[in-house]
Amino acid sequence: MKKVFALLVTIALAAVVILPALVHGQNPSRNAASPAASSADAGAPFVADELIVQYKEGTDFVAASEARHAVGALTKKELRAEATGQGGRLEVVKLQSGLAVAEAVRILRNDPRVAFAEPNYIVKHQLVSTDTYFTNGNLWGMYGDATTPANQFGSQAAEAWARGNVGSNTVIVGVIDEGMDYEHIDLATNIWTNPFDLPDGVDNDGNGYTDDVHGFDFANNDNNVYDGTRPDDFETDAHGTHVAGTIGALSNGRGVVGVNWNVTIISGKFLNPGGGTISDAIEAVNYFTDLKTRHGLNIVAINNSWGGGGYSQALHDAIIRAAKANILFTAAAGNGNLAGVGQNNDKRASYPSNYNTTQGTSTQTAASYDSVIAVAALTSTGALAGYSNYGATTVDIGAPGSAVWSTTPNNTLSRFDGTSMATPHVTGGIALYAATHPTATPSQIKSAVFSTGTATSSLSGKTTTGRRLNVSTF
Repeated sequence: MKKVFALLVTIALAAVVILPALVHGQNPSRNAASPAASSADAGAPFVADELIVQYKEGTDFVAASEARHAVGALTKKELRAEATGQGGRLEVVKLQSGLAVAEAVRILRNDPRVAFAEPNYIVKHQLVSTDTYFTNGNLWGMYGDATTPANQFGSQAAEAWARGNVGSNTVIVGVIDEGMDYEHIDLATNIWTNPFDLPDGVDNDGNGYTDDVHGFDFANNDNNVYDGTRPDDFETDAHGTHVAGTIGALSNGRGVVGVNWNVTIISGKFLNPGGGTISDAIEAVNYFTDLKTRHGLNIVAINNSWGGGGYSQALHDAIIRAAKANILFTAAAGNGNLAGVGQNNDKRASYPSNYNTTQGTSTQTAASYDSVIAVAALTSTGALAGYSNYGATTVDIGAPGSAVWSTTPNNTLSRFDGTSMATPHVTGGIALYAATHPTATPSQIKSAVFSTGTATSSLSGKTTTGRRLNVSTF
């Protein structure tokens, strides 16, 4: 008898939205007067020993040198040579005297040879999604306590974006799930296209899968990872498409946005609407391990928003092999019992989230680290969702899982709930971290995900870390 695995989503299609064509809005008025320069902009960061100085027109080299000497500074970089009628020389100077920047600014501003002097302020990217579901308050899982809109229980992804980290297409994640709509307008750019196996009816790279252009469908044994019909099928492969969107939907001003604006996603389809078999799941895990070892692809994690059945040594072995290939395995903790009430995974294991790759089997030696990250679901108020499984020793971290909007087939958006939705937030966080830490090991990435998490009372004694996902510093 085949073991059948269920999607870890508690509510099916809560709403489907067909978006109209995007209408470009006008920019607001920009006629406000500029404030006068201040001697000290409170809280604005600046380089500790540098200033920007512009001299008055006609100030010669000797006079400029005397002005610099008054504060013990040397020229670091000339930004503009003196140009008659356009102001004097502009340069960056570096303090050698130990004088505080504020005091040096004061002295230079009082020097008759100086037009102005100011700190060399540090400016940062201020990226923020303009996607409508982000700006209207629906996409709470991406918010942080310092974002607009704000929600302290979100993943804080928008704070990472503001710091300039929106991910990288050099980072690859696999999604073992249903298939995904690889033509979705919010996903298409981030979906992998196989450079090693052209769509010519030949298995060019010899991996056993002919024309695996965007991944492979292990459930139906074909290369089409999206089985829905166009343009009016919103449900076929909806779960896998939704998961993919949370990891990496584009920021294009259209609707939702993922944890990463840039990432590469590969589909490993093994679930159909009725579930999937463990053998197909194993084949999918092996597929990603082979892609990494055969081609050296930078696959950092595979997302597993599914569960059910009992312990499988064969699946355990496959996950261990993936761990040895430096691939993390994020897994949904589970959506409770038949009544939808969360269960304790310490007492009754939920697979695959209960696997541990530091425990070997009779057919596979242990990996040096545990690649499995088990994820519980949080609500927008920071509560552990009533349906979410937990476990002080078997579930690791919480993430947004309730009322999560993301991509669904044929350019639609839908709201789902479940540990299925929490898991891709963590997978997205892994990819975001890998984008800025390209040499980090899987163990280091996992440690970063756990150590940067925010302590959360609802997860205390319910997870190994007692924390929720926080990617703000990634």
